[in-house]
Amino acid sequence: MGARLVWTHRSRDALAVVAAITGGLAIAWIDSRPGWDDTAISAGLLLLAAGLAAALSGRRPGLWAALVGLPTPLVEIARGGDPAALAALAFAALGAAVGYSVGRVVAPGQIVG
Repeated sequence: MGARLVWTHRSRDALAVVAAITGGLAIAWIDSRPGWDDTAISAGLLLLAAGLAAALSGRRPGLWAALVGLPTPLVEIARGGDPAALAALAFAALGAAVGYSVGRVVAPGQIVG
């Protein structure tokens, strides 16, 4: 018999916070590098990171969208960049909405493993 792991809201949210903050900061750092000019990859990474965090949590998609999406426009605007970087929030919100929907399929507290 294998060990069973019980996922609680607290453990799922803790993992989602780590994923969201790490993902958001990493994407902002990559996007701010000189010579980086691949908006499609940045947008895709925002979608994936926010979706992962929201799926892990299964609740509060707005929080995950903000944690993933805010670092990019904050860094870009602080560097004198274009306020169009706020579009990062839209990509993160879309990813979080999809991830939230996926996360709701697996009920919190369900035994996995």
